[in-house]
Amino acid sequence: MSDPSDDLGSLLSEFDEVAMPRRGDLLRGIVISAGSHGLVVDLALKRDGVVPASDLDKLPPEEAGLNVGDEIAVMVVDPVDPEGSLVVSVSQARESEDWLKARSLMEDDAIIEVAPCACNRGGIIVPFGRLRGFVPASHLSDLPRGIDEEDRLAFLEGSIGRKMPFKVIEVDPKRRRLVLSERKAIRQWRQQQKAKIIDTLQMGDVRKGVVTSLREFGAFVDIGGADGLIHISEIDWCRIEDPGEVLSIGQEIEIMVIGLDKRAVRIGLSLKRLKPNPWEECSKNIDAGQILQGVVSCNSSAGTFVQVDGGIEGLLRLTKEDQIPHKGETIRVKVASLDIERERLDLELVIGDVEAAIEEGNPDEIGLEAEMDGR
Repeated sequence: MSDPSDDLGSLLSEFDEVAMPRRGDLLRGIVISAGSHGLVVDLALKRDGVVPASDLDKLPPEEAGLNVGDEIAVMVVDPVDPEGSLVVSVSQARESEDWLKARSLMEDDAIIEVAPCACNRGGIIVPFGRLRGFVPASHLSDLPRGIDEEDRLAFLEGSIGRKMPFKVIEVDPKRRRLVLSERKAIRQWRQQQKAKIIDTLQMGDVRKGVVTSLREFGAFVDIGGADGLIHISEIDWCRIEDPGEVLSIGQEIEIMVIGLDKRAVRIGLSLKRLKPNPWEECSKNIDAGQILQGVVSCNSSAGTFVQVDGGIEGLLRLTKEDQIPHKGETIRVKVASLDIERERLDLELVIGDVEAAIEEGNPDEIGLEAEMDGR
């Protein structure tokens, strides 16, 4: 990070030859008069700058003693006031050092810790040197949604005096806007922590974690300061439509690390891989052409899925003539193909009972149906 004073000197030098100063310009000059009225500063322009006494009152006592001959930095407040004077400010020029520091922090993606000093309906106010920064309520991480105005204000007041992490997200000296975000600071901190934790992980590691969030595509799990994702397909060997069917927020679970992306700072986790793989077992018991009994587990845009003995699911191929079975319905299916490596089972619907078994040449099914029919 560069020295703000060096940047300030460079910035000031850019305005040494300003012919027509504008509001917000930084200038440098020599004090040529000092008194109860304030200061008059020679700015090497057609007009001298006037520093009102009220501006000097804003300086801390250790900075207020300015004398004739002192070289100072000033900021243009009003290029031409009603009396035709060029009004400048010492206090605002010194604030510019804080503006430069704020910009440097923003460019460096730095995180600072500050205790808020006040609040209003829109958010909280934090001190920043001689400045005051604003944190919109939308940039507070823990503000509950949907609360009424009274509870909202009580929450904001509760943050006063408590040190919190912030990240500078907007610096505009001319509009005097300094905006910070707690939400982005926490997100960045978590990413940094996550990057550190990723360096300690290896594929296949088994860790304990706590479920922090449930989404339609999976569940996020905190494994010690870093969140990893269990994709919905990695929650259970059986197809599930909602992660909340199996998991709940705050639940402590054991998971396996199956994905590490250091560049994107992502951790992939699996719950099902710590359970016996039913596909390995079904390879011993299921063959192409075999007739099985199953239960319809899901009807989706991808097709109809049927869970067969052993706990695996297959995709049912239906013809135009076939009637789509209902979820939970028990049906007879034929194994069209089985790919253990891809964990894919393709099924066909079997119509009829004994005749279908005879047609398929499955003696076990024939015996089963004969027994059911009392033959």
